[in-house]
Amino acid sequence: MSRRTGGGKAAPGRRTTARRHLRAGWWCLLLFLTLGFVLETLHGFKVGFYLDVSSSTRRLMWTLAHAHGALFSVLNVLFALSLRALPEWSRESRTLASRCLLGALALVPLGFFLGGISIRGGDPGLGVLLVPPGAVLLFVAVYLTAKATRDSVP
Repeated sequence: MSRRTGGGKAAPGRRTTARRHLRAGWWCLLLFLTLGFVLETLHGFKVGFYLDVSSSTRRLMWTLAHAHGALFSVLNVLFALSLRALPEWSRESRTLASRCLLGALALVPLGFFLGGISIRGGDPGLGVLLVPPGAVLLFVAVYLTAKATRDSVP
């Protein structure tokens, strides 16, 4: 079922979703690039709580938060741009993919970041438990988007 209006423009619901993902993607990219800058600064000034051998888990968790956050931010921008190319994508599937992708953007980097705040004996903190549900949400979003490309009429 097509959700397009005249003139080749996307339907209002699709435009709202696209704007939401563009906004989330670009603002989160700024956030995670800033986090990367902060991490580089901690490294450059050889800050102990970040660079000490006992802090290697923290360093790894925060690096993973930065990297995953930046990557997922770019995925949100790509998702927004993909909406126009997939006019046959059903509203229900598109909405589920959208919510899952936004959930993944929140849970995975936050889980890695929180996991690095309090480390015990080389193990990350409990915040890291947010990562697996976020990974499942990402998988669902990518699967639904990939499926929409297959189901789309050329």
